Amino acid sequence: MAPSLSTASYGPAFWAKTLAVIATVGLSLGPVTLLVLTSFARHWYWPALLPPEYSFRAWKDIASLSSGITSALATSAGIAMLVTVVAVVIGLPAARALGLNEFRGKRTVIFLLLLPVLTPPLASTMGVHALFLRYGLTDSLVGVMLVHLIPTVPYSVLMLSSTFTNFDTNWEAQARTLGASPLATWWHVTLPAIAPGIAIAAVFAFLISWSQYLITLFVGGGHIVTLPLLLVAFQRSGDQAIAAALSLVFLTPTFVLFATAARFLKPNPSGR
Repeated sequence: MAPSLSTASYGPAFWAKTLAVIATVGLSLGPVTLLVLTSFARHWYWPALLPPEYSFRAWKDIASLSSGITSALATSAGIAMLVTVVAVVIGLPAARALGLNEFRGKRTVIFLLLLPVLTPPLASTMGVHALFLRYGLTDSLVGVMLVHLIPTVPYSVLMLSSTFTNFDTNWEAQARTLGASPLATWWHVTLPAIAPGIAIAAVFAFLISWSQYLITLFVGGGHIVTLPLLLVAFQRSGDQAIAAALSLVFLTPTFVLFATAARFLKPNPSGR
């Protein structure tokens, strides 16, 4: 007798996928859940599984410090947005060359492109700091923005190059044949085709810049206060509740951007 549909649908493969989904969700939401509980905990000591008492003290303290947090938040957002724009603009021509052309030494170029990311951050930051000291770029907003381009540009180029790999240049040729100008071809043909790749590259560039601590501290010299610097300062103060609450504030843009990026990563139901 053939197994019923309900019996077949709950076989070992179904339960394996279910457990995998539960494990993934648990690993993703577990740390965030701990931050939420810690931010509302009046005190929470081992071996208690949950806080015995809850309080809004940490959130009230953050609200009272809103001016400093707002300033750091605005500085981080401003730097990250400008770095994102510059990283994408710089990355587009390089990504087009890497994605559409095969040439001798291409792998070497990609390796050299990744070298700033592969190098230990402390070593690269020390070298950049010594260079910036000569040109008066330390302790400045411009210097912090420039040093944030070091990790963001390689990621932007690599992500955009994969987009150009699937791009058909015949579309541009057809538009030019029909009389479109180079600018019109770019705006109406090229840009819509690579827009999802640009969006994903921009999201990751923003998040990489948003989360930088070490290079901001070295080059900014403490004069440029971003949210990661403020977060580490509160964490070292020993007040775990305030550190957890500020961590949630720090994570909010990340969740928003990843939710936005997920829209571009969804497969097209038509299969095209």
